[in-house]
Amino acid sequence: MFEELTFLEMLVIVIDILLVAYVIYKLIMVIRGTRAVQLVKGITVILAVWFFSRYLGLNTLQWIMQQAVTYGLLAIIIIFQPELRRALEQLGRGRFFSKSTVAEEEEVKNTIEHIVKSANYMGKRRIGALITLERGTGLNDYVETGIQLNAKLTSELLINVFIPNTPLHDGAVIVKNNEIMAAGCYLPLSENPFISKELGTRHRAALGVSEVTDSVTLVVSEETGGISITRNGELHRNLDEDSLRTLLENELLKNDTANTSSRWQWGGKKNG
Repeated sequence: MFEELTFLEMLVIVIDILLVAYVIYKLIMVIRGTRAVQLVKGITVILAVWFFSRYLGLNTLQWIMQQAVTYGLLAIIIIFQPELRRALEQLGRGRFFSKSTVAEEEEVKNTIEHIVKSANYMGKRRIGALITLERGTGLNDYVETGIQLNAKLTSELLINVFIPNTPLHDGAVIVKNNEIMAAGCYLPLSENPFISKELGTRHRAALGVSEVTDSVTLVVSEETGGISITRNGELHRNLDEDSLRTLLENELLKNDTANTSSRWQWGGKKNG
């Protein structure tokens, strides 16, 4: 078969395969760290059951799986809506087939420095704070529960928002890129029964949003001044300045894939 193909035809086939592989890889990168990963596993199980039911002649089970596959496309579009929107946004910005620019990385580093500076300031003065950083999964549902600001992120503005007895201090601040989207937002509380009883509502809210999205949430304790971070349902407490900066750089900088093995490796106390 391959002997009948010309060199140009073989080259086209190779390029076709490489392009498809690259698109699949980029799609995996888009959904990595989101709830979509678990959904993909579920779809894989359904397809496997459908294949084996067909192979073994289990007609009833095969019919059920056939219906799931038939109507699954519409369900996938609905379930994966945040991830699909994210992929389309990246494609529209020309970032789907390109790496982060130096300017974008500098912008993220600047955002990290503002967050670290404000967290340390509030921690020393025991000013309670709750800051959620949006990543792949959209947080618009939670943004709508608060007061929209759409303001450029600065450490001074973050500190001012959480000053006690001000209108916006109670609730979460949601940050997207280098912009404060809203303040005074309500986040879902974690229902994990193993959470330490000494943790208050802010920590439970930070854990709750990390369980249903891929966001990174920072908490400053009003009682102790301790700084904590939640992601993927895990809580890491009592972070110092260097640990906090390292974590945020690992999670937010897009050229950090080579350093993934060092994630969550520092001296903070892990709980949850």
